[in-house]
Amino acid sequence: MTNLVDREITVPSHNTEIVIAVDNVSKKFCRDLKRSLFYGVQDIATELTGGIRKSDTLRPKEFWALKDVSFQIRRGEAIGLVGSNGAGKSTLLRIISGLIKPDTGSVKVNGRVAPLIALGAGFNPILTGRENIYANMSILGLPTKEIKKRFEDVIDFAEISDAIDSPVQTYSSGMAARLGFACAVHIEPDILLIDEVLAVGDIKFRMKCYKRLAKLRENGTAFVLVSHNPHSILNVCDSAIYLAKGKLITSGETEVVFRKYEEDLSLGGTETSLGAMYLAEKPESASLGLDILSLYFKDEQGNIIAAPLCGEPAYLCVECKVLQKIDNAILGIKISALSGENERVLHLTSASDNVALKILPGKVEIQMQMPYCGLVPGLYNAKIYVKEGVCSFDIVESFRFAVKASKYSGQCLYYQPRTWKVVSK
Repeated sequence: MTNLVDREITVPSHNTEIVIAVDNVSKKFCRDLKRSLFYGVQDIATELTGGIRKSDTLRPKEFWALKDVSFQIRRGEAIGLVGSNGAGKSTLLRIISGLIKPDTGSVKVNGRVAPLIALGAGFNPILTGRENIYANMSILGLPTKEIKKRFEDVIDFAEISDAIDSPVQTYSSGMAARLGFACAVHIEPDILLIDEVLAVGDIKFRMKCYKRLAKLRENGTAFVLVSHNPHSILNVCDSAIYLAKGKLITSGETEVVFRKYEEDLSLGGTETSLGAMYLAEKPESASLGLDILSLYFKDEQGNIIAAPLCGEPAYLCVECKVLQKIDNAILGIKISALSGENERVLHLTSASDNVALKILPGKVEIQMQMPYCGLVPGLYNAKIYVKEGVCSFDIVESFRFAVKASKYSGQCLYYQPRTWKVVSK
């Protein structure tokens, strides 16, 4: 028989208490709608007749969304769930929250759960914000008396006082999301499940969300956070779990897990994509006067390296074939992080540093020499171009590279060169 989710709710006793225990959980789905409906009817009939479902085997067109996943979360602990789309993160959150049942394995939950899986999804669009607050917080387990006490705090936090008596269907998506977040955090749950919802609202509101989460954690709330943004995970979570195709790949310190995820995401788990990038040489008839031939990093000794080391010297080199004299060439580099939301990290040009690059015909190597690499370990994409004035000679849209760790960088967003010293007074 299928092991169902154990929804026992008990009063927390101490900080080392386990609030979530996931034991060999597996969940399968069917890709074909008609066949899925048939399997559903078949499973119901099997249970009604007292038969035994073969929950641990796949039927035609089925696949494992989760397979034999196990971990534990203690009170006050914050764990990040990372993995590419389709890895099983949201499925796992839905199983923990009790929305769906696993096919095999068990989940034991010890405390009140607030699932922030789809903010505002549980609201009735016809009801007003006021009515939805009472309905939503009641569903999350708060008695009416307590809802009345916290009602004004919810409105103030969500910043929707002017629209509280308007139907939710008139709200913007951001307003509905803020209200959903406010309802969830103000029930003061023992367990908070967060699925890609920390990008709600503007910077001011997001900072308020982080402060509220920090306060909840101080009071013993455990978090499970799903996000593709490494900064969100690093800021909130001490440890992380990496899922791929429904399987738990690794778990442990957040920075180490995220580094493994990034490598698998962009390099297919191999080192073959690292190193120099070579481009096909253009015929002179197609050239605009300068063509980029290759891109690579070098160390201080002039050796080509597979990846720069965080905090160590590195030269980004652009090898070019030049057909004409260029008196004031500009090398431009736009670097973005491959993980997360592909946000831009750096945009540097030789012109912004008031450096005029004079290039003569022939093969040349233009270098951006960095006394140290300030990028933290991870995977990046660089757009590199060479131009003069408004004339663009050549552009490489995507040069992917990794930055490796040479020393501990902790939860930093960039590498800060430093020395330590004690001064007597």
